[in-house]
Amino acid sequence: MNALAHNPSAKLTLVVGGTRSGKSTYAEQIAASFGKKILYIATAEVWPGSGSLEYRVRKHRERRPADWITYECPRDVATHLRESELLNEVDGVILECLTLLTSNVLYAQSNPTEFEPFLQALLKEISELQALIALSPVPWVIVSSETNMGITPIDPESRHYCDALGIANQILAKSADRVYLMSCGIPLTLKDNDA
Repeated sequence: MNALAHNPSAKLTLVVGGTRSGKSTYAEQIAASFGKKILYIATAEVWPGSGSLEYRVRKHRERRPADWITYECPRDVATHLRESELLNEVDGVILECLTLLTSNVLYAQSNPTEFEPFLQALLKEISELQALIALSPVPWVIVSSETNMGITPIDPESRHYCDALGIANQILAKSADRVYLMSCGIPLTLKDNDA
């Protein structure tokens, strides 16, 4: 089955990949297949002077169709979405991205060098997100980065971040109907429950 041909039974699609792998563009194509009105959950917290992040956010905004709804939510995504009731007004959801959501959770901790409190906070975020997706009236696509494919970071914060994101990716991949790994702009199917 063509990944971009929407199947209503596919509740969650996870698209992972490295930097500039094409994961965001591919996820946006999948989201566009859900229908015309898409909810775009932006997890980036952009501060003045953040340089390349400001540029990336601007490029993402320019690429999105005008009729998509952008909802900025750096943390507690499930709670805020339930309160907003936006899921009843759209054809599908894209969450861009788990990578930044994870860093937002990390730096919300009183001590980002302590792994267990950070991991528990992230697991709570993921669990609540999974519960919301299970009850969602529309399909979702989540974008995330693949980590730990190179040298292990030397500083504790970076190690904790990479480890926790890897765990979050595994948890979401298990509950996802489809999982794609992007490499050089090419989607590689890791999981497809429709196949």
